[in-house]
Amino acid sequence: MDEVVRQAMQKWPNVPHCYGWLALDARGNWRMRDERAQTLGMPGDKIAHTALLSFINRNYACDELQRWYFQNGPQRVYVDIELTPCIARTDPTHGFLLHTGVPLPALSAVYLTDNGRLLLVADTLVAAVDDRDMAGCLAALHINGSNAGDEQLLAWMADPVAAGTALTWRHAGQEIPVQHLRDDEITRQFQFVTQPRAA
Repeated sequence: MDEVVRQAMQKWPNVPHCYGWLALDARGNWRMRDERAQTLGMPGDKIAHTALLSFINRNYACDELQRWYFQNGPQRVYVDIELTPCIARTDPTHGFLLHTGVPLPALSAVYLTDNGRLLLVADTLVAAVDDRDMAGCLAALHINGSNAGDEQLLAWMADPVAAGTALTWRHAGQEIPVQHLRDDEITRQFQFVTQPRAA
């Protein structure tokens, strides 16, 4: 967190929180949601200003209720999350970078959903892989030691028990077992709030 933000929080500790105005989409884009976007359920305008993006990324955090927010000076701007609190993109140096520009820590688990979403877990952090990077990631999936074919993957995603095969993902010299998860269980599994609102 920026030092100027810490100072502002100390100077003005009781500024009301903001809800519904900022969103994180499934590709890791920050979106500004004005009243019209909120009313119509639209995603909002993609933020493109480099300095603002950097400021949001540096001051992105989670509270004790698993609500993610951007600390904007003394005010918390709570974030509507389309998919997961973080989005991961492939990077030739670090393997994966989060949408905030921070390298993804060492993986503790990998999930593949019934709709083909690859979720990377590092301790308590969950990041969905940007769909534009999925082709390369899917190539690292293996069934019984061999590259997983499309039909095998589709069968596993539909029902891993019926498929009767063990799926693994090879990454950074590791062979990580892949767990199955339904898309509609992502929020429950990882215990985060997708649309924080004032009580």
